Amino acid sequence: MLDVHDLPYLTAEVPGIGGQIKMRPEDFRVDEEPLYEACGDGTHVYFRIEKIGLATPRAIHDLARALHRQPREFGYAGMKDANAVTTQIISLEHVDPKRILELSVPRIRVLSVERHTNKLKIGHLKGNRFTIRVRDTLPEREPDVRAMLDVLGRRGVPNYFGPQRFGMRGDTWLIGRALLRGDYPEALAVLLGRCGPSDYGEVRRAREAFDRGEYEAAADVWPYPFNTERRVCRAYAGSGNARKAFKMIDAHMQRFYVSAFQSQLFNQVVSMRLDTLDRLVEGDLAWRHPQGAVFRVEDLAKEQPRCEAFEISPTGPLFGYRMSEPDGDPGRIERDLLAGENMTLDDWREPGQRKIKGGRRPLRFQPHESHVEGGRDEAGDYLQVQFFLESGCYATTVLREICKTPEVLEHFTK
Repeated sequence: MLDVHDLPYLTAEVPGIGGQIKMRPEDFRVDEEPLYEACGDGTHVYFRIEKIGLATPRAIHDLARALHRQPREFGYAGMKDANAVTTQIISLEHVDPKRILELSVPRIRVLSVERHTNKLKIGHLKGNRFTIRVRDTLPEREPDVRAMLDVLGRRGVPNYFGPQRFGMRGDTWLIGRALLRGDYPEALAVLLGRCGPSDYGEVRRAREAFDRGEYEAAADVWPYPFNTERRVCRAYAGSGNARKAFKMIDAHMQRFYVSAFQSQLFNQVVSMRLDTLDRLVEGDLAWRHPQGAVFRVEDLAKEQPRCEAFEISPTGPLFGYRMSEPDGDPGRIERDLLAGENMTLDDWREPGQRKIKGGRRPLRFQPHESHVEGGRDEAGDYLQVQFFLESGCYATTVLREICKTPEVLEHFTK
């Protein structure tokens, strides 16, 4: 199967601009747009923060410490990058708004405070506005970027899952595949052994020890924070039973591995249908934007104009035992892909003690309000790209089309 770095580009006819992103936190700005506005009344306080160089969990930790509260009491709609300047809304119940306004927390600034009636939860998000400066590129490539953004806005961005889905080594999907097949020795071999170019220091020595069959020694070498790897190594050394050792991994993480395999298969379908990303095929299961209702395409003449208007899009598989299957050529592509893995949908029924129902995902998404312009600051020349993405869409895939270099994607796995 194609690696995430080898997936084809929709804008392949336009050479990428290369460059570097996230050279400074200020080069990557994300501004969250809420699904709804605070009503001005209620026991919950909504406050917008600007944070610099902090991931959302760390920001919540620092806020909780400053307010003498528990992190679980805070609500937020989505996770935001660490190596960036980001704004997002946080909620907290039963707190004086004045106390929020008076907060003094390093790398966090409170921008506004409102009251509301409920806790903010994951998914309560309209989308994110991105302002990204690409450095070490040629400012005269601005027309090329504009041309690529025009194609992506009209035809759609290939809705690939990005490298962050597959871990630093890009192999979490291999663990998920082995788990689905019940091949626990293979799952452990990928998780704990098989050194690659990204492995170094104690991690490399631990993997090499595991590959030699020295499981207890490997457990001793795994550094902090690889607590799970250390625990699984010890279990394997003690029992010699790969299935029993793998059960030392919590159910949430096991599900993540299976989800990574789902994502890998979805990416393959996108790549196979890339040339007709904006065309429906009879038998397709179409996605209605933005709410996400899915329906079977039966009248192409009626539905294709809606596809061209970006009201609907063809979908691909998130395989699972209850996933709806398309008919016609789309169904054949998906069945052949699964058959190539010697699998059926029933194989997703109980991996790692967890059932995977599956679902559908649009093959594309649309960037809004795209803009590019050149500029210069104290750090040198740059091309600044701006766009708005609805919730669930990722800037990674937009930048991938524009830059066309693996180095850009690597910033999202660190």
